[in-house]
Amino acid sequence: MALPDVIIVLAAAFTTALAALWWLSTNAGRPAAAPPGIDDMSLLFEDGELIHGSDSALTRFALAPGHHQWEDIREALLSRFPEFPRTARHGATGKLTLVAEDGDSPSELRITWRDALCWLHLPQTRAAEEITQETFQKLAALRRASETSPNPAWQTNAAGRIIWHNRAYGALKRKAPADPECGGAALFSTPSPEHPNRVCLRCGDGDKPDWYALTTTTEDNVQVYHATCINAVVVAEEAQRNFVQTLAKTFAHLSIGLAIFDRNGQLALFNPALVDLTSLPAPFLSARPTMVSFFDQLRESRRMPEPKNYKNWRQEIAEVIAAATDGRYQETWSLENGQTYSIRGRPHPDGATAFLIEDITAEVTLTRNFRAELEQSQSLLDKLEDGFAVFSASGVLTFCNAAYRDQWKQDPDKSFAEITINDAIRVWQKMSAANPLWPDVAEFVMGRGDRAGWNMPVAPLQGVALTCEISAIAYGATLLRFRPTPVGTARPDRSAMPSACDRRQPSN
Repeated sequence: MALPDVIIVLAAAFTTALAALWWLSTNAGRPAAAPPGIDDMSLLFEDGELIHGSDSALTRFALAPGHHQWEDIREALLSRFPEFPRTARHGATGKLTLVAEDGDSPSELRITWRDALCWLHLPQTRAAEEITQETFQKLAALRRASETSPNPAWQTNAAGRIIWHNRAYGALKRKAPADPECGGAALFSTPSPEHPNRVCLRCGDGDKPDWYALTTTTEDNVQVYHATCINAVVVAEEAQRNFVQTLAKTFAHLSIGLAIFDRNGQLALFNPALVDLTSLPAPFLSARPTMVSFFDQLRESRRMPEPKNYKNWRQEIAEVIAAATDGRYQETWSLENGQTYSIRGRPHPDGATAFLIEDITAEVTLTRNFRAELEQSQSLLDKLEDGFAVFSASGVLTFCNAAYRDQWKQDPDKSFAEITINDAIRVWQKMSAANPLWPDVAEFVMGRGDRAGWNMPVAPLQGVALTCEISAIAYGATLLRFRPTPVGTARPDRSAMPSACDRRQPSN
C-alpha cells in the first residue's frame, strides 16, 4: 500500500474516533434520568453496521457490535415507529425525531447522521428510575443467555412482526434469502399438517434444507418462538423409511402373509400375500386399522374360525393380542372352505407385534393322506399271520404288526424307551431254544456284515416252529419275518440247534 493511501486510512479512522467521542461527550452532559450505571439507549452505526452501543441499548435489544445490522434494530422498533427509515441515513449532517405510536418507554427516537455515521438515541423516561442495579444485572444475564444460545429464538407482536430475536436467529436470517418486511414465518417454511411443530429452512437453492422443531408460547400478547435443529432426527427417520421400503419390497415376494402392528396397535406394514390370503381389501389395510378391527374384518370375511360365543369375542381377541405380544401365540385355523392356515404372533422391537399367516392346506392334506396310507398299511399287515418287525439302520425297532406283538410280547408304541435289536434278541432268546445265530442277526441289522438275505430256524418254547427271514430293505433298514415252518418240514430240535453261521439258509 502506498504512503498516501495509508495516510488517508489513518485520517478516516481518526475522524471517526473524534466523531464518536464528540457524540458521547455531548450526551454525557445531559442530566441522567436513570440510576447509576444505566444510561440512555444509544447505538452507533457505520455504513449500516452496528459498531458501538450503550449497555442499556445492547441489553434491551439483544444486539452486539460487529454482529448486527441496521435492519435488526429496524425490525425491533418498526412496530412502535412506523416511519423508521429502511436504511441508515448518511451524507451531510442531519437529524430526525420520531414519536412512538404507543405510550410505552422510550416514547421518542432521535436519529442523527453525519457522513457514514448514524446515531440512534432513545432517551429514558422517569419510568427508568425504577430500574435498580440488580435488575440491570439480571437483564445483562438474560442477554448473555439468549445471545449465546445455539438455538434461534425470536418474538413477534400481535401483527406477526418480529420485535426481538437473538444472535442465532440473526445469523440464520443473514444466510437465508428472506424479505425484511415479512414476519418471523418468512424465515422458515410453513409447517405441514403432518408435522405442525416442524419447520424447514433453505439457505440456498443448492443447499440441503435444515429442519427445526418449533416451540411457540404466548406471553402478554407476544408470541415467543424457539427453534431446535433436528437434522439428525430427520436423517434417522428418512433412513428408517428407506429401510421399511426395502423390507416391503422383500416381503412383497413372500408367500406368507405378514402384518406388523406398531406400539399403538395400528397396522404399519403388510405385504401382498396378506391381501391374497385374507381377502381383505387393500384400501382397508392401507388405512392402518387396529388389531381388533383387523381380526373383526377377518371374522366378517370368514377367514378365521367363527367364534362359538360371540359375547366373549372381544376377550378372546385381547388374549390373542396379549399372547402374540409375548410370542406365545401359534394356532392352526381350519376354514369353512377347506383351507388351513397357520397363524403365529411374534413380538418385534419398539413394542411392535407381527402376525404371520401361512396357507398350509397342501401340507396338511399331504400329511393326512400319508397318515391314512400308514394306517391302511398297518391295518393290512395286522391281518397277516406272519410276524413282521422292521429295524432301522441304527438298530431301533420302528415297526411291527399284530402277529409279532402277540408272539413276542413287544410293542414299540407302548414302550417308554426305544427297543433296539439287542433288546429284541434278549426277548427272543428268552422265549425260544438256544440259537447261536442271533449275534449274526444283530450284525446284519447294524450293517456290519453281508447284506444278502438269509433265514434261520427258530424254536419257540411255546407254539409252532418258526422260520426267521432276514432281508435288507430301503434306507439301510432290515425286515425280520417270523413265519410258521411249512407242514412236512422237520421240527427243529430245541436241544440241538445249529452251532455255526455256515448253517444259514439262503432266503427263498
